[in-house]
Amino acid sequence: MIGAGLRTYLPKLDPEYRVTSADLPGADDRATNPDAHQHFVEFDASKDDAELRKALEGRDLVVYLARIDPLSEMNAMTDRVFKAIMDVCPNAVVIGSSSVHATGAAYYGYTREENSPIANRRFDEVDPWPEPLSVMTEPCPTGDYGVEKAYVEAWCHRLGAEGQSAVAARWGGINATNGKKDEISYFTVWCHQEDSARFVDACYKTARAGKLRPSAHYYVISDNTYNVFDIETTKREIGYEPQHHAESFYGDDEGAPSLRAD
Repeated sequence: MIGAGLRTYLPKLDPEYRVTSADLPGADDRATNPDAHQHFVEFDASKDDAELRKALEGRDLVVYLARIDPLSEMNAMTDRVFKAIMDVCPNAVVIGSSSVHATGAAYYGYTREENSPIANRRFDEVDPWPEPLSVMTEPCPTGDYGVEKAYVEAWCHRLGAEGQSAVAARWGGINATNGKKDEISYFTVWCHQEDSARFVDACYKTARAGKLRPSAHYYVISDNTYNVFDIETTKREIGYEPQHHAESFYGDDEGAPSLRAD
């Protein structure tokens, strides 16, 4: 979903973008907008090092979104991709795909407990509102998915330490329709595809201006009313300007249980 959104919205933000999507042979095209860029290369990044390196040649921006199960294979693919980036395009801006789940232990307690006032949208019971989770929060995953994302963050730190512009994107909830999803407290993590593209655009242009904080990790969330993540730092440091908010379609749910999939 993230890749489809970037192919759709990055060229709308700046016509100079030419987005090439790398995916498995025969993978479905998840972009629904006919104007989405249609430049594709097909290979398995977990196995085909030669094709991976060929695809990286001449790139000035790399957004790493691929994933595979189990955790051991995922981390091995992350090793392969980041080593190839360092060798082939050491001057490229790199955005590694992390997630809010990399810091799950820091916020699950007040957004995922069964009777949580936030999860059940009883906002009048929340006083004071939790301090937004700082972008400086160190990874504290609670499961394999969060662990794999923390591993990507570690690689972004390594690239940054060696002088390459690299950012870990702690993506929120991004989906194909930019709408609701059957997941507890989704309105706190929701992110419109356009806002994800605005984040990438801001990272790239900040890096090219020589102002990107080395090895940064940022939460990528829309401008949600009931946000529990720090996006003010993202706005201040890279000029991120989200245009959407979850209450545009959750606003009638005051006092109602959050949609939940157990």
